[in-house]
Amino acid sequence: MDWLWNLLDPTWWLTLFGAFATFGVLAIIFAETGLLLGFFLPGDSLLVAAGIFSSASVAAGMGIEPLSLPILLIGTPLCAIAGAQLGHFLGSRFGRKMFDKPDSRLFKREHVLRAEEFFEKFGPAKAVILARFVPIVRTFMNPVAGVLEMPAKRFFLWNVVGGLVWVEGLILLGHFLGSKVDPKQIDRYILPGVFLIVFISLIPIIVEFVKSRRAARRLPPPNGKHHRVPSATDTREPGY
Repeated sequence: MDWLWNLLDPTWWLTLFGAFATFGVLAIIFAETGLLLGFFLPGDSLLVAAGIFSSASVAAGMGIEPLSLPILLIGTPLCAIAGAQLGHFLGSRFGRKMFDKPDSRLFKREHVLRAEEFFEKFGPAKAVILARFVPIVRTFMNPVAGVLEMPAKRFFLWNVVGGLVWVEGLILLGHFLGSKVDPKQIDRYILPGVFLIVFISLIPIIVEFVKSRRAARRLPPPNGKHHRVPSATDTREPGY
């Protein structure tokens, strides 16, 4: 399972890209927000780590080239916004076909139904912004917003707000931390903190999972009757 740990380790990615680490961060953020297959890529931890290693002394201590803070602050939010907008376009153009595949393990129709609940609970604007801070959800929320026919212009407005707050906040947080810690102690303090941030960002997913399990247990027994399972083409469910 070392390969899986490497994929989740932001320092592994930064070391892999070497002198092109700054542009590697931009590419990963675009893929994670715009391409559905990028949901496994590190987002929060990578942004914090990128901010940390924009400090020349910290980067030298880790044996990598320092990342360009100006490029990160300008290019990364642009990639995050463009990626999310691409995801919205794909959802509005092809989303129903992707999510209506009953044999697909990735593009499941359940994602649309859960997003509808998310939209109803927070409203489209808050949903787009808050999804930025939840791993996996931020990847699927963009095409789902397109599937749910959220207007592209309205999505773009809140996509920009969420993208700027998410990206700039985490990069500047990392840069601040990198400037306050002795480079020789970076492994001892900063890197564990990065993974703590990842864990905190997963808390909403864990909470929702626990709530759904408890809600399922409170449902009345089916009395031995077989409940009808809606098909992928069924149009009688809400939202369709």
